[in-house]
Amino acid sequence: MKGKKAVIITGIGIMIMGVIFHLQGQSIVGPETSFMYSNPQWVTYGIQIATTGVIVLIIGILLSFIKRN
Repeated sequence: MKGKKAVIITGIGIMIMGVIFHLQGQSIVGPETSFMYSNPQWVTYGIQIATTGVIVLIIGILLSFIKRN
């Protein structure tokens, strides 16, 4: 049970970081001195990182359903 929770928590953390990076790239969040601030590359990176987080989260949820049955 601990492993499944760890995968789910990791997926949520990765997803949140991706959203933050995406928002920094769009100049919405973060300090203006950050290298990510207003950087179009980080908009794309943020989306990719958030998508990876969603995939990890889905894997964790599927693992919990598979073990339950």
